[in-house]
Amino acid sequence: MQILIVSATIFEIDKLIEDIEFTQINENFYSKNFEKESIDILITGIGIAFTIYSLTKTLNKKKYDLVLNIGIAGSLSKKLKIGDVVQVISEEFADLGIRSKDSFSTLFDTGFIKANKFPFVDGRLKAANLKKQLIPKIKQVNGITVNTVNGNKKGIEELKKKFNADIESMEGAAVFYVCLMEKLAFTEIRSISNYVEERNKENWDIPLALSNLHLVIKKILSLI
Repeated sequence: MQILIVSATIFEIDKLIEDIEFTQINENFYSKNFEKESIDILITGIGIAFTIYSLTKTLNKKKYDLVLNIGIAGSLSKKLKIGDVVQVISEEFADLGIRSKDSFSTLFDTGFIKANKFPFVDGRLKAANLKKQLIPKIKQVNGITVNTVNGNKKGIEELKKKFNADIESMEGAAVFYVCLMEKLAFTEIRSISNYVEERNKENWDIPLALSNLHLVIKKILSLI
């Protein structure tokens, strides 16, 4: 099996690289061969544009059986705790659209894209089902992807009202879109580092989120 792990930044995956002793191929690419599979790691950079470019370029060079998008995320829901690891089963591009004086409309709201035009389903990107044994018993959530993370009360409340989402990231929908278009099996695993609220880093716990994420990813890889 050929597996590609996609991460926006090195710090979200450096512990895995160290523990499994990946070989660095170039600045943003690592690889490790095993008896029955090989695992590559791609560091895309933060955001939608960088992720789509880097992932598409990589997929054009090699065929993969599974893409794992991993990283930290902000939670829009108090039902999730800091440090929780979740599987994202749907994504939306939450700031791709038209902003008027008092509201925001998606490209689906305005009719520029039909809500069920492939690969969208009711305006969402939905993850392909993976075998249950590949995923530990973790919560499944809906995600939104933004180019600019939200740190002001008005913007956050607007997001919560507009989208039925649990978490926010800057890359998830980009990976969903590329993999769905290329008909690749994929999943997104995120660990909650903070709540989406007025920006206050004192309330964040990135080390806890990364530690828990690392444990889950190692578990998934052991089951493949």
